[in-house]
Amino acid sequence: MRRAPREEPGPDADTGVGPGAGPDPLHDFLRELTRFMLTFSGEGAEGVDRVVRGLARTYGGYAETVLVADGAVLSVTAGGRTLTSTVTAFPDVARLDRAVALKEFVERVRDTRPPLPEATAGLRRVETLPATVPRWARGAGIVLFSVGFAPAVQPTWYEIGTTALLAALVAALTVLSDRRPRLARVLPLLAAVLVSLVTLGVLQPGHGHGGPVLIMLPALFFFVPGDLLSAATAELVGGFLTTGAVRLVYALVLLLQLYVGVLIGVAVTGTPSSALFDGAQDADLSRWVLVASWAVFTVGLILAFGVPWRAAGWLTGLVYLSLGVQAAGTALIGEVAGTFVAATALAVAADLLSRPAGRPPRLVLFLGGFFTLTVGSLGLRALTSLAGGHVLHGFRDLMDFVTIVTTIAVGLLVGAALVPGRVEKEFPAASE
Repeated sequence: MRRAPREEPGPDADTGVGPGAGPDPLHDFLRELTRFMLTFSGEGAEGVDRVVRGLARTYGGYAETVLVADGAVLSVTAGGRTLTSTVTAFPDVARLDRAVALKEFVERVRDTRPPLPEATAGLRRVETLPATVPRWARGAGIVLFSVGFAPAVQPTWYEIGTTALLAALVAALTVLSDRRPRLARVLPLLAAVLVSLVTLGVLQPGHGHGGPVLIMLPALFFFVPGDLLSAATAELVGGFLTTGAVRLVYALVLLLQLYVGVLIGVAVTGTPSSALFDGAQDADLSRWVLVASWAVFTVGLILAFGVPWRAAGWLTGLVYLSLGVQAAGTALIGEVAGTFVAATALAVAADLLSRPAGRPPRLVLFLGGFFTLTVGSLGLRALTSLAGGHVLHGFRDLMDFVTIVTTIAVGLLVGAALVPGRVEKEFPAASE
């Protein structure tokens, strides 16, 4: 766990809660804000701490947080008294429209400083916002998300066609589980079993179509926890040890669900484990189809994660920025260094572009570009290759996975370090 630096208010600071008042209203508001950010915004430990401390400063108090991946200890001081409480929440990034609404809400509170009960009520309204897309549109988004990613796995029309079928099944399963939280916890396992059964038992791709894992992977990409893995590594590198360790374990559990699901399909269909070798088919797509596929991917991401359409231009721009920088860097200095440069550029661009009022938050701008770096898929390929007895190939993929995920995390950390923090400028004190 990592504690935020203590920032005591000055002796004449206005608490924002009335003369002689205690910290209760400010504490209640910040407690709700912390819970909301842990649950819906998908921010890492640094983002939660920055906003909570900043709004405490705005109201003339100060807040200190001790954060873990699914909880926090919050201490708020105002009016000469301190209150401390714990907050627990299960992280979820399925509704990024709430992350956008939260940033706009925080900017309004920062600029207008409404009474704290009014601010708390406003936060609850943000939390209960209806979904921006209907459930069927979210399912369509998962299909487009997977189909747009498919050419990055194998640039073939067969890959696109099979992905459309398999992703439609995954989308139907995902939409059905939306109102069943307990089922959602094992959704990656169920999706992997379904995809594995259909691929191995129905499609039965021949040697000329690439390995079965490559056929399955795009349809399961929605569940691959590449973002969690890199975020965990970045938090470990940045000193948030408990948060990073818990997030890393959770990401590995999700990855293992996919792995076990594939193996269940192998066992049920009687497929030899040696068939999991992931040899790729020769490309038959033009370069323009490959370029256009990322636009399809971005549209799918917007629908699947509920990103407001007004953020589409920013999201698309950063997806192609990441691709362009990574491609140029790989051509000039190799894959690892090129990925590092791409991750650094993405972190800098997302941070700077998200700062002006009214812009989408950093998480939303960053997520699309990050997905293009396809970290988690290497982990699944490594595990299945090892299970199939292809030890050297599996360990090569595993080493690539460890190298790339660390490279991306360090690149993101360097990018964040290149952009100076601005808590005091972003959240002026009440007396300023």
